[in-house]
Amino acid sequence: MKTITQYREDIRTLMKKSAEIDAKCMVENRDPNMEEINFKNEIMDTVSEYQKIIDTMERQERIASQLEQPIKALTVPSGRIVVGDDRTSKDKFHAFGAQIVAIMNASLPGGHVDPRLRISNAATGLGEAIPSDGGFLIQTDFSAELFKEVFKTAQLASMPRRIPISGNSNATTINGFDETSRATGSRHGGVQVYWIDEAATITPSKPKFRQIELKLKKVAGLVYLTSEMMDDAAVLESECKSAFVTEMGFAIDDVMVNGTGAGQPLGIMNSGSLVTVSKETGQSAATVTAENIMKMRARLFAASRAKSVWLINQNIEPQLHSMSIAIGTGGIPVYMPAGGLSGLPYDTLYGRPVMPIEQCSSLGTIGDIILADFTQGYILADKGGIKAEMSIHVAFLTDQQCFRFILRIDGQPIRATALTPYKGNDTLSHFVALETRS
Repeated sequence: MKTITQYREDIRTLMKKSAEIDAKCMVENRDPNMEEINFKNEIMDTVSEYQKIIDTMERQERIASQLEQPIKALTVPSGRIVVGDDRTSKDKFHAFGAQIVAIMNASLPGGHVDPRLRISNAATGLGEAIPSDGGFLIQTDFSAELFKEVFKTAQLASMPRRIPISGNSNATTINGFDETSRATGSRHGGVQVYWIDEAATITPSKPKFRQIELKLKKVAGLVYLTSEMMDDAAVLESECKSAFVTEMGFAIDDVMVNGTGAGQPLGIMNSGSLVTVSKETGQSAATVTAENIMKMRARLFAASRAKSVWLINQNIEPQLHSMSIAIGTGGIPVYMPAGGLSGLPYDTLYGRPVMPIEQCSSLGTIGDIILADFTQGYILADKGGIKAEMSIHVAFLTDQQCFRFILRIDGQPIRATALTPYKGNDTLSHFVALETRS
């Protein structure tokens, strides 16, 4: 029997085959034929079967884990009430808003402590140096739901390969080939093959590896709720989720593009793997030309073309609408708006989606347009959940409750540098930007 990880890897392989059919149809500008449709349906049926197996195995692990947990008696100490993962409670909260109300009631002087709240004597609170700030941990199934919604809301965070970090570990190290050139003797960090005569001696090769170290960083957000809002559980749930989920998703997308790597993930714009394409000779300031686009595409790994996206600041769109390649007395468009001739629900450049995002630089500055393949070129590690705490003390004078949400995550491009191809001198990468035009 396979492990959960192996089943997930099989699913990724199958989904890649399905995506390859889509890419082929897009390149050939046609709809999938019946053979391809039937094959994709077979893939989806197999994926569904594997997902059911994974769900069953994960359920079994959760039940086994619950049975191993000791039951703690309920006490009401001064300080902090901690809502655990509900594994020792007979009942659980069925709505996030209902638990927030229960926390509020327990926080009031002489307030009722709901028996579904598991209690701890710890008293670190919102500020670990100030015990009086006391906080509450949110039930983990609600925390996990928030975590999933963050990645659904974010535009980029769902694209990279993700590595879960579990247990007490706060970091992981991944070994990869130290490959900076495709010249013979450098591919895959030094792996070589030889054409040999019969009975001749094989020359050994020793690959060189590098380590990708991911250390979890904290990103935190505060949500303030008035006492009036606390009277309505449905409003509470809606406000907490929309405010936190949207902002946290935005923050993750931002560091994936612009992160410095110091106390936060390393973004592609600050990575050594970024390829920067030079502007055209005499090119006007704050412009993007068809020649820029063609040269950017030529610097992307060929294997990344079918999975790449164009990231743009929305203020460069007027440049794209008038872009074409001259042929004789006419020309062909490079940029295709959604619908129309493309027939696609999104804008495209060279057939690949164009995604306007706020995290791109303004027109004329490096980073205003980026060609990126996050699926193969970027890696994210996370703790697999969100820690949420609540305090009535932080904004006591304004009659508000404060919720703090903490996500632990790290990420960086898989390659440390751009790659020199086997033939040719122009480096290639998963990520390509256009230099500043000013």
